[in-house]
Amino acid sequence: MKFQESETIELKQIVVEDIKKEIVAFANSKGGILYVGVADDGAVVGVESPDQTTQQLTNMVRDSIKPDVTMFVRYQTLETDGKQIVAVHVQRGTDRPYYLARKGLRPEGVYVRQGTSSVPATDTAIRRMIKETDGDSFEDMRSLEQELTFHAASAEFSKRKLKFGPTQMKTLGILNTDGIYTDLGLLLSDQCTHTVKAATFEGTDQNVFKDRREFSGSLLAQMDEVYEYIDLRNQTHATFDKLLRIDNKDYPEVAVREALLNSLVHRDYSFSASTIIGVYTDRIEFVSIGGLLTGVSLDDVMMGLSVCRNPKLANVFYRLQLIEAYGTGMRKIMGAYQNTGKAPNIQTTDNAFKIVLPNLNVNAAPVPAPKAAIGNDKTEQIMRLVQKQGEISRRDVETLLNVSQTTTGRILKQMLQSGQLQQQGKGKNTKYTLPR
Repeated sequence: MKFQESETIELKQIVVEDIKKEIVAFANSKGGILYVGVADDGAVVGVESPDQTTQQLTNMVRDSIKPDVTMFVRYQTLETDGKQIVAVHVQRGTDRPYYLARKGLRPEGVYVRQGTSSVPATDTAIRRMIKETDGDSFEDMRSLEQELTFHAASAEFSKRKLKFGPTQMKTLGILNTDGIYTDLGLLLSDQCTHTVKAATFEGTDQNVFKDRREFSGSLLAQMDEVYEYIDLRNQTHATFDKLLRIDNKDYPEVAVREALLNSLVHRDYSFSASTIIGVYTDRIEFVSIGGLLTGVSLDDVMMGLSVCRNPKLANVFYRLQLIEAYGTGMRKIMGAYQNTGKAPNIQTTDNAFKIVLPNLNVNAAPVPAPKAAIGNDKTEQIMRLVQKQGEISRRDVETLLNVSQTTTGRILKQMLQSGQLQQQGKGKNTKYTLPR
């Protein structure tokens, strides 16, 4: 039998550390056969004890390679030229990428076959293997970073007297069944690579910066720090009703809280872009990457429909009592502005979701809204009529504005999409109210 190295054949004269690398490379590529007892030039030198050699190889594979690749490795003793050699048959694994345990899920630990050599895989190749194996769900994919700590997460669970050990991590999806950290684990870890950028501006545009910050670390730490950043700028103004002093914050705390949680729980973390928060004199804007999921409209969201992009992350927030139930956030935001004469503005594109909270203590004109969410004098007249009557019909609006039925329908549709109104009933019985 003639032996020659190729993309699927590797020759080793004796058992050496490099064998682990070759097995990883075969399992990550097309599979292959490793012959122990054959020199690089193809000369058969044999092994003294095939059983001992096989046992040594078995221990190396079991203890040094992750995930478990043993089911894809088979050992065979062959006799050639009067000498015994061990053939290690390696199949392409189903849990790729495989890696050297002490090196981790990084290029220096992940190998692929390239010609007659086993070489480190690129970050791109590693991500591609993870996606092919784990699917498209970001939360379930194995994290490229495995040296993770959870000080912030542990503190949050401890505050609520909840356990947070390996068992709970597996239940929540932070660890997979092989004990490997997932991307959900990365989000909650102190090493989280996704950030929130916040800035405060002088006036109603971005011409003059007053302050800017970037928040990193565990999403749970970012949540607390960003809320504190906004709360410090959420000023309280006093008004008087005769001798009674009434304190009003610029922004309802429940609206700020829910808008922040929404931007963290529902953003698309498969993109690296940061969540952006802008504090202006007349509004706060929360912009997160990732539009609405396919098949879900803004009207659906405003009615309370919730199709969560990150259900496992949402479950963590639910267990920590940060959110009460799916689909209630938008209603809480709208409800916080009920009877104030102002309403939040919700905007969405294919790739972004934006929540604009108006400052209750600023009497200037409302934030200019896109065509999809009218913000002019007609809107204000309709809002005043709804506040006065409790509910209105399309004919009420036609009479109020002295416009055609078509124009009335367009205005009401845009106000529904922006979250300024809520529809009750259908057909001739349709009424419009403030969001609850």
